[in-house]
Amino acid sequence: MPSSTMQKITEQLLTDRGSPKGSKLEQIQSLNLSKLCLRCEDLPAPLLSRLRCLQTLDLSGNRLKALPRGLQLPALKRLDLSDNQMEDVCSLQSLSAVEELCLEDNLYITVSDNYKLMVLLPLLRTYNGKDVTATANHLRYVYTDNLRTRIISVWDRSFSLPEPASADKMAALEEEFVRTAKHQVKFGPSSVSDFTKWRVGILAAEFFKCQTQQKQQPLTEESTTQQDSENITPLKRKRAASPPVTDPTSSPAKKTLVPVSPVRENQSPACSPRKAAVRLSARSPLKTTADPSSPLKSSLRLTARRETHSPLKTSEAPSSPVKSSLRLTARKETLTHSPLKTSATPSSPLKSSLRLTARRENQTNSPHKTSAVSISPLTSRKSRHDRVSRQPSNSPAKHLLNTASHSSDQKPVCLRSHHVLQCHSKQDNSEDLSTQLWACAFQPSSAGSNRLVATCGGDSVCLIDCEVGLVMKKYKVLGEEFFTLAWTTVLVCCGRNTAAQPCSVLAAGGKRGVVKLIHPRNNIAYGEFRASRKALSVLRFNPNKGNFLYTGSYDNKIVLWDIGGLDNHYNYKVVQLMSLECSSTPLHLCVPPKAPLSHILTACDNGLHCYSSPASNTTTNRWKQREVTFPVYKEEDKEHDYHTVDGLSFLSDDIVASKNYMHRSIYLWSWSQTIAQQPHKKTGCVNAVVLAELQWTSTQVPYLALNTCPGRSYVVCGDDRGRLWTYHIRDLKDKSSPQILEWPAPHKKDKGPVEGPSINSVTMDPELQYLVALTDRNMVVVWKREETS
Repeated sequence: MPSSTMQKITEQLLTDRGSPKGSKLEQIQSLNLSKLCLRCEDLPAPLLSRLRCLQTLDLSGNRLKALPRGLQLPALKRLDLSDNQMEDVCSLQSLSAVEELCLEDNLYITVSDNYKLMVLLPLLRTYNGKDVTATANHLRYVYTDNLRTRIISVWDRSFSLPEPASADKMAALEEEFVRTAKHQVKFGPSSVSDFTKWRVGILAAEFFKCQTQQKQQPLTEESTTQQDSENITPLKRKRAASPPVTDPTSSPAKKTLVPVSPVRENQSPACSPRKAAVRLSARSPLKTTADPSSPLKSSLRLTARRETHSPLKTSEAPSSPVKSSLRLTARKETLTHSPLKTSATPSSPLKSSLRLTARRENQTNSPHKTSAVSISPLTSRKSRHDRVSRQPSNSPAKHLLNTASHSSDQKPVCLRSHHVLQCHSKQDNSEDLSTQLWACAFQPSSAGSNRLVATCGGDSVCLIDCEVGLVMKKYKVLGEEFFTLAWTTVLVCCGRNTAAQPCSVLAAGGKRGVVKLIHPRNNIAYGEFRASRKALSVLRFNPNKGNFLYTGSYDNKIVLWDIGGLDNHYNYKVVQLMSLECSSTPLHLCVPPKAPLSHILTACDNGLHCYSSPASNTTTNRWKQREVTFPVYKEEDKEHDYHTVDGLSFLSDDIVASKNYMHRSIYLWSWSQTIAQQPHKKTGCVNAVVLAELQWTSTQVPYLALNTCPGRSYVVCGDDRGRLWTYHIRDLKDKSSPQILEWPAPHKKDKGPVEGPSINSVTMDPELQYLVALTDRNMVVVWKREETS
């Protein structure tokens, strides 16, 4: 029975009832304040907040209706509030580290209150002695995502931002929007309607704030000061500005002015590409635009000297919700609308997962906007101005490609532009040609060829059917900017007496440093984990161990994670296995097929580095590092720095394709011969054993990533004019010219053809039935192979 009188909470009382005994307030780890007849006003928040190391707190058997405002207990993991009079569960929101909570014997706690707690406490896993992980994850992700989708629909149907916007108008609009959303959004069982309205109110306010921020954020092309540049965190690339150079051919710090198309002339500053902001004339001082909200993701190198940083890549402001994908159709064809595959709506908040938002594109009954853009179909052909040859180096070039036993008998493929899609637009704006797309990859398939490709850019990840040119599923995170993604196959355990089944999982990450784990087949994003405090630059799964995920980030680290498998409730566990410190940001990661567990190749902004572990022990942090150097390094001077490696991929088990920024060639070199060399005694470097040089375009735009198709012996890399350079490597001594796929020049309605953009990333399915290219102007281009007689 509680005592009849309340004791005053003093520092002496806390030390007497705290553990370990005799500790200062700041050192107390466990505290028992049960059965003291305490009310909310009896708890002094400033005094209790000094318990910085407190992990267990017992407040049971009191008269608490709420916890005091301003209470901060950052280390608190276990909280007992049983046998009280709790009414306001929102007062527990500040205790975000709580993992175990007991609220038994509180008469006024409802089911809705229980659900509120699972959302307010992001780490809560045990509630009233029961494991609530599955239910809590469902409420935090699945239920929330469905509510957010409905809230966006309410906004699209009935609301828009006022012009001009005043503080009074915006406040009134927010109040009306939140009220309408709480009234119109109906979801889940009626027993939790109070929770639903509460959650809708919070999400609607967040959505409105995001909309207003998007509108107010200036997307101008004014240069930032050096002081502003220093304050941007995290930086994708940071360089000091170079002085004006009058000769555009002699300086690597300038970019030739790109001819302006009618489309760009008609764009407003808010719609213009951020990369265009740094495409300056050769005679103007170099300027850059900086966005303090995300890493700088694309631009050109700003200094002639190599530093520990790399060339800038300008970033975008965080993208707002995208309502639909825009299909760009072939010339002389009418725009057709096919319904997207829509995810099933859960009827209750009791399933654990996050369902992907799949949106319908239906001309008659869908609110989503679609604009028609035609493309000119082109087959692969050589450019008259870019006839170049493959030049073998003086290095040993004995061995032929071992990618397939019939590689020398394969004929070059003929590719034709098939679809152009605009599916990552900000706010579903058909005029958005500024969102930059960064990574793409085909879903793995045991059958070889696959037509489903994942793309990322802005705040969304899209799954596209390359044959029909439709976005089948879309996953969005407000405020995120996705930079990288990767596929893998993990095992799903369906029950005790059922064999585990393989399933494809997609991982995606970006500027928030959080990896999202998605199971597209079931429309579920089942989890996430923080991989870094800085933005993620690259994700790569180990091909021999599908649950091993390498992450590279802008804090110059490579971390290996074990994401494990899944059960039928989508429970999973992520474990960090090792962490490597790099000398600069990792841009690309490759796992050598011949040594998948003992070696990692990483392309960085200061060179290509190889890490090796002793005795194939991937969990150790004692990896040896050596740099792989290339012949072009000998040509470096004050104005030319070739150390940034912005393209890396294995063409076979032994042959590596890599590309150095500002170098006009792509190197093919031998992994085994290179790694077999003894490192230089002073520098620790090894020279790449170059087998061939593939002549490429001349450009000063960095981060135009190459890719390979080992099954068809192809290397592909885009350029800054929208073209794709394809190389069919049948014999390393072959000197034939590359096949160049010209930019298909899609037409925007009433605005003419779209100028060729930079190709940021390319990918191919294993049989090269499809080739997908991502641009820096919010366009996904799909090429399809044509069978020739």
